[in-house]
Amino acid sequence: MKGNSAGAAPGNEAHRGEPVDAEVYDTAWAAGARYAVVCAASLLGLLLSVDAISATLTLWRAGLWSALATLLFVVLMPARLSAGPGWLRSRGLLRERRVRTDRLVAAHWSSGVSERLVLRDTDGARVEIDPKVLTENPPLWRQLDTDVRYCAERGTLRCGTTALRKMARAIDRETARTVFKVSGLD
Repeated sequence: MKGNSAGAAPGNEAHRGEPVDAEVYDTAWAAGARYAVVCAASLLGLLLSVDAISATLTLWRAGLWSALATLLFVVLMPARLSAGPGWLRSRGLLRERRVRTDRLVAAHWSSGVSERLVLRDTDGARVEIDPKVLTENPPLWRQLDTDVRYCAERGTLRCGTTALRKMARAIDRETARTVFKVSGLD
């Protein structure tokens, strides 16, 4: 998305010191994708090898093991996050979800096997984010934080400021740990 989109949070460029049309990406996505491929390929290789060694490998079993490895790949493949002034996009294998971060109405934590931050905008669009992605990608967090502050000032963010403050504290802690580690003070 080039240029200043309609409804984008004013002052984004001043807050970050970047041009308005800067789009930021999840820099760790490629490593997560490689991990998913390696795990799925390893499982497939292991299962085919065991079957071949025990002389029980058939076309039907090879297809079954391939389906199992494909399922593992789909489960492990991370969504690719990107953000720009006023929006955040999550691209999975099967679909893309986009939320207007300059028009957020709710943010909450989804509990379950893995913790997720769920964002909802005025249009009803919804995106789930792994908080670890925001912690590992400060530019993504800065973009989201800028738009969240804008929504809070405007009063559109009706619920979720506590969840976002929790996220900010976690990112601040992680950033401090990284600074101490890099400087040798840990």
